[in-house]
Amino acid sequence: MSAQGPARLELGGPRKDATALEPRPLGQAMLRGFLCKCPHCGSAPLFNGFLRSVDHCAACGEAYHHHRADDLPPYLTIFIVGHIVIALFMGVEEIGDLPLWAHLAIWVPLTSIFTLGLLRPIKGATIGLQWALRMHGFSGRGEDEPQDH
Repeated sequence: MSAQGPARLELGGPRKDATALEPRPLGQAMLRGFLCKCPHCGSAPLFNGFLRSVDHCAACGEAYHHHRADDLPPYLTIFIVGHIVIALFMGVEEIGDLPLWAHLAIWVPLTSIFTLGLLRPIKGATIGLQWALRMHGFSGRGEDEPQDH
């Protein structure tokens, strides 16, 4: 309780005011990023190299130079590919007994293909996640520059 009386519980979420930010749909932004497109407009490419993102969207001008999608995409890729390959390996082992050379001939290339195929889309989805949640400079408040605390 404050000196002015009991605090009021307001239903319906936070109030909209002049400083409220426009919501950014998380699922849509991550899907657009997964498809390697701009999370904001969904039309221009997000990458100008295999894993190098563009500095700005060519269509809408959204800046992407400040994203921090360095460590999470490889971790998620290893996690996902590991689960897929181990499940497939165990399934093959249940069916029959392959020699070691056959396992190496199957699983090493398959793991490499899955990893290279998923790394870029997962990095794009991570950039989309950061954009939708306004992380690492995506809030538009000049977070790239030092702030007074």
